[in-house]
Amino acid sequence: MAKNDSTPHPVTEEQAAGFASVFDRLVENVDQVVVGKARVIRLAFVAMFSQGHLLIEDYPGTGKTSMARAMAQSVKGSHARIQFTPDLLPGDITGVSIFDQKKGSFTFHEGPIFANIVLADEINRASPKTQSALLEVMEERRVTVDGVTHEVGEVFMVVATQNPIEQAGTYRLPEAQLDRFIMKTSLGYPDHAATVNILASRSARAVADVEPIVTADMVTKMAALAEGIHVAPEVLDYITRLTEATRAAPEVRLGVSVRGALALTRAARVAAISAGRLFVTPDDVKDLADAVFAHRLVLDAEAEFDGVTATSVMSQILIDTPVRQA
Repeated sequence: MAKNDSTPHPVTEEQAAGFASVFDRLVENVDQVVVGKARVIRLAFVAMFSQGHLLIEDYPGTGKTSMARAMAQSVKGSHARIQFTPDLLPGDITGVSIFDQKKGSFTFHEGPIFANIVLADEINRASPKTQSALLEVMEERRVTVDGVTHEVGEVFMVVATQNPIEQAGTYRLPEAQLDRFIMKTSLGYPDHAATVNILASRSARAVADVEPIVTADMVTKMAALAEGIHVAPEVLDYITRLTEATRAAPEVRLGVSVRGALALTRAARVAAISAGRLFVTPDDVKDLADAVFAHRLVLDAEAEFDGVTATSVMSQILIDTPVRQA
């Protein structure tokens, strides 16, 4: 009997071209709803095919929820939306066991977390206890209720949003939970041309009109295909040195862990194949470093007081850390 080989197989040029074509269609699909934000949308789908979770932080009215919903609509699978509020309980997310009088036993009723794409809207409005209910399922892809484990499925992604300016009644996400998101990004306001298009006849389409492009099964296959993209030793060395540089930076109290380095490697593979390439380049790493690393940095209190941001720290690290040639 042949042994089970889980090692990713090399990707062909035809497969890479097919991946890139589908990826571009997904980006165009969501761009019809969130006009003029193709780069952010590409980052979001890189997160999806990296089998990670995405945190979108931005001001009200920038399209955070619309983008998350359009992504969910683009996948022909189940999706759910959870509006986080201070009175939301862990069981409202994971589900509860209810006693069935006819059967004389408890029956588990699944919560909204049992979906392929889960939109966690304004995640920082829920209590820390409720936020912690997401930790196991985001990392382990399973929920444990009353000592019984329930799998959520192979295709599972949390797209969370939070508002950075309304702090009343909110709870800051702990570092342990931030680390579960493969990347954090923001949309920002559209530029002048995009705003004119939105206000004119070419206004953004309604999310409900977005047609699915891929199935949940296709997402799994495409994610597995991306794992076969080649990462050269010098690129792995570059990722490692960037990781180590975050720990040595004087403004940083806690740098990026190995989990973060693995996340950047996975994301770089997806970025490469989404461009139709069979290998990762240092530019792929540079392009993703801020989105994958910045939210994992814990800055020194004095540095924060002086106005230093994680993004500015990452910008300097990228300048100070050159790529070593083989």
